[in-house]
Order: sequence, then C-alpha cells, then structure tokens
Amino acid sequence: QVQLVESGGGLVQAGGSLRLSCAASGRTFSRYPMGWFRQAPGKEREFVAAITWSGGSDYYTDSVKGRFTISRDNAKNSVYLQMNSLKPEDTAVYYCAAAQKWTVFIGNRNEYDYWGQGTQVTVSI
Repeated sequence: QVQLVESGGGLVQAGGSLRLSCAASGRTFSRYPMGWFRQAPGKEREFVAAITWSGGSDYYTDSVKGRFTISRDNAKNSVYLQMNSLKPEDTAVYYCAAAQKWTVFIGNRNEYDYWGQGTQVTVSI
C-alpha cells in the first residue's frame, strides 16, 4: 500500500516555473514506477510524465518535452515534477501516481494503482 500527497501547486504567470512534490508513505516506494498526470476542467485526466523505480529512465507526453522534468529521491520517498516555461494550457490539477511495473503502457492511467489527491496549478496570461 502506498499513500501519496502532492504539494507545490499554485498560481504562476506564463513563462514561469513551479516544482511539484509528491511524498509517499510505505517502505516499498522505491519499487514503484511513478507518474504525473493532470486534469483540466471538463477534460479527461491525461498523462504528463513517468519515471522508472531507479530513476534511470523517464518518459514524457509530447506537449511537455523540453519544459518539464520528472525526478525522484528514493531516500526521501519523493517524486518531483519541475515545470518550466509554463503555459496557460498547463493549467490543471496535477496528480502523482504509483504503478506496479514499468510497461509500454506506462502512459495509460489504468497502469497506476495508487493516486494522490492532486494539487492545483494555474498559469495566468
């Protein structure tokens, strides 16, 4: 069982940066691939980024490549999402999630078993 708590969201102007954090409980955190998703009002929850259990590989949706960076610190049971060059279309509730294993479907939300409660990111023009 893994419990996840996100933090770091807020209001930022376009072009600015935010760093989201996700704190996990449970001694087995380091075994789980981790992902970030987001959900804008009236839209479905979409994949943003994922990272392997070791942090050795990552994967991003096209719209955030070159702007967002996912990382993790297994000693701190935490995963992060550094978001730079933010755009108004990045406005959403951001969720971290834990998957049982890394597969070719890691961008699919059905691969994830544990979810946080979300943190709001709002990017103003």
